[in-house]
Amino acid sequence: MAGYCVTISPESRWRHRLVVMVKEPRPGRVKTRLGQDIGMTGAAWWFRQQTARLLRRITDPRWETILAVSPDVEGLHSRIWPPTLPRVPQGPGDLGGRMGRLLRGLPPGPTCIIGADIPGITPAHIARAFAALGNNDAVFGPATDGGYWLIGLKRTAPPPATLFDNVRWSTEHALTDTLATLPGRTIALIDTLDDVDTYQDLLSLSPNTSG
Repeated sequence: MAGYCVTISPESRWRHRLVVMVKEPRPGRVKTRLGQDIGMTGAAWWFRQQTARLLRRITDPRWETILAVSPDVEGLHSRIWPPTLPRVPQGPGDLGGRMGRLLRGLPPGPTCIIGADIPGITPAHIARAFAALGNNDAVFGPATDGGYWLIGLKRTAPPPATLFDNVRWSTEHALTDTLATLPGRTIALIDTLDDVDTYQDLLSLSPNTSG
């Protein structure tokens, strides 16, 4: 089982990195709001299929794709995800604590973090985010609900200690609050996309993103 935990090569320092935050797709563990509409088993099945489609689509030689897994031990050895992709544990804490740990702990270089529940993400979106970091300290992909589906930092210096302080997660204030934790930094915004939280969100997906 240890073979499913692929380490990040030291030779990849300063390479563009795309971190995908994933959870083991077990009923009641993932997409619980969606599960209230379609059942926890159905929500877990959707998340597993969505994650597989997303990883096939966005794994690209232009960047290193890394899985940030939860739960830590189970995720590092899970057979759910491609065994060739490097994995790191998310660790404890709220979303800000986990993302902050990733952004501070990975080797230096431009890094973007995304979730796995945004069906519309394409390689073009990711490429635009990394391109935006050429002239900016940070980049965000806004979500229509006031949050964001992507955060990226150039990481030529350590992220500020205040990053993600007092962010109201899962509210319409999440993006605004996060921007406030990056004073004096140049920030770019790219495409606005939707995540999937409810059955109505599923119904609104286009065939190109739901299949």
